Amino acid sequence: MKLSDVATIRGHFQEADFWIVRRGSLTSCGKPTRQFSPEHIGIKVERTDILLPDYLFLCMKYLHSQGLWARLATGSLELVNIRVSDVKSIVLNPC
Repeated sequence: MKLSDVATIRGHFQEADFWIVRRGSLTSCGKPTRQFSPEHIGIKVERTDILLPDYLFLCMKYLHSQGLWARLATGSLELVNIRVSDVKSIVLNPC
């Protein structure tokens, strides 16, 4: 199951549960945040019966700490970015 199967993911999404930093340095790109910015990628969990937004936020923090976004980011060394499609394609493994 992909993240896009249980959540709405898009840019400029003020109603999202949390956001992913879309562009910045390799260390900041992909970092989850609770602060809205039109530049960030918003994630709103629609299937809260199988996935809690707070749990997904912690999972995204873990993925960021493991360097997932650094591998997917494109751009120069100074400024990189990730795409909405990168976030949508994250595979969720059921426990």
